[in-house]
Amino acid sequence: MLGVTTVLVLGAGAAAYAALTQPSTQKPAPKVITVAQAPTATIPTTPGTTASTPAPTPTPALTTPTVATSPLGTTKPPKIPLTAPTPKTSGTTTGTSKTGTGKAKTETGETGNKGKANEGAGESEAPSGEEPTPILLDTNAASTYNPYNLPASNFGDPSLAIDGETSTGWSAQVEPSTAPSMAVGLAIDLHTPQRVGSITLVTSTPGTTIQLYGSNAKTLPSSITDPEWTTLSPSFVAKKHHTHINLRHADKAFRFIVLWISAAPKSAVGTPSAPGHVSVNELELFPAK
Repeated sequence: MLGVTTVLVLGAGAAAYAALTQPSTQKPAPKVITVAQAPTATIPTTPGTTASTPAPTPTPALTTPTVATSPLGTTKPPKIPLTAPTPKTSGTTTGTSKTGTGKAKTETGETGNKGKANEGAGESEAPSGEEPTPILLDTNAASTYNPYNLPASNFGDPSLAIDGETSTGWSAQVEPSTAPSMAVGLAIDLHTPQRVGSITLVTSTPGTTIQLYGSNAKTLPSSITDPEWTTLSPSFVAKKHHTHINLRHADKAFRFIVLWISAAPKSAVGTPSAPGHVSVNELELFPAK
């Protein structure tokens, strides 16, 4: 009995061992992974209609703005004057010569080339027929009027402008840095006040801009703008080689007469390496009648 029991126990153990060591023929059940999906959006539709994608809003077309126009023939054309209006001038000065009377606009105390006068104003051809007798001058009566202290080497001998020879003369160099502007003159010292009615200018550089001044001071005024100066002519361009100029204030006596040069002609400007010159070949003063 004990032996049978032992045999049964051993048999059960062997069966259990075999069951544990024998590979299983059943396949494990596959794992199922659930992926969450986003809810599908639904577009509500009206019963009986099918949902569709809305059409894009059309872009409005660009249009050209309409400009109002007037009917043809309703707009009057502007009036164009046939002649320019004559400008008003303040003050004129009359200079009388044998060739007639010329009026010129003037400006008191003008210097340089300010207040240009009408071309030819105050000048005339040299008197024809009987020549008037010029005022007798001392040999040292002429001098360079150089109030702005330009180099003395810029000027020639002033006595050559009153020596009676038109082939010689006083000259002034044109400064290249300021050309054609100039600021220099030829002064005549009468030593005693005298009434001067006109002058005659002979120059080898026609086209020079000049003006005449008179003063009764004891010495030459320090500047051309000094109130001691009295304007005897407008500023104008001496276009000819030989020019006769009638002066204002012929009823007043002056000791000093200055031929002021404010601009050189283009032909006399020169270059920085070879500056030009203006010349006064002869200057004669005539007494007032």
